[in-house]
Amino acid sequence: MRRVTSAFVSAGIAALAFLAVALLVAAGDAASFDEAVLLAFREDADRDDPLGSHQVEEIARDVTGLGGTAVLTGLTLAVVVAFALRRKWHVAVYVALAVAGGALASSMLKQLFDRPRPDLVAHGQDVYTASFPSGHSMLSAVTFLTLGALLAGAQQERHMRAYVLALAILLTVAVGVSRVYLGVHWPTDVLGGWAAGAAWALACWALARQLRRRGRLE
Repeated sequence: MRRVTSAFVSAGIAALAFLAVALLVAAGDAASFDEAVLLAFREDADRDDPLGSHQVEEIARDVTGLGGTAVLTGLTLAVVVAFALRRKWHVAVYVALAVAGGALASSMLKQLFDRPRPDLVAHGQDVYTASFPSGHSMLSAVTFLTLGALLAGAQQERHMRAYVLALAILLTVAVGVSRVYLGVHWPTDVLGGWAAGAAWALACWALARQLRRRGRLE
């Protein structure tokens, strides 16, 4: 019960962090921070040129693809089907609803804030939606942390649980950083996406633990 309570408290803290970032963005108080961090990823002589060689830019595009809709949807479907084949229907539905709900929340938040994409530097990738919060960052947190928590819970050794969760966090962080590196998001977009995604994943994990204690989830 203590873990469930801690998870709900952590989800609340993450939600408050998102609210704090959102208020800064809405008030325009994050502009200097955003510009300074975004330019830190650029060559001094040319703000449209990201740091590093073209190979580094390609690596950043590969990493950012891990947080794309196609990859996350495919990964989620693969996990859902795997649980369904093992006749763990409730877990399959839980994963599907957790990720789909996070995607819907991300879309609604983007429409609510309708923040323009960065115009300070050239974009390293085509973009079509609003900027805040970063959908790649939020959905990476939702998907990787939700699946990571499930996989970690199946491990007997503590070091394996720590490894799985660390890997999920590392993937989430890498995707978010790549969005700033490519110039398609302000840093506060990514921070907001991480906070919102973590809040959603933690709340879903706590709910799953509660349902499992009551025998309603495998």
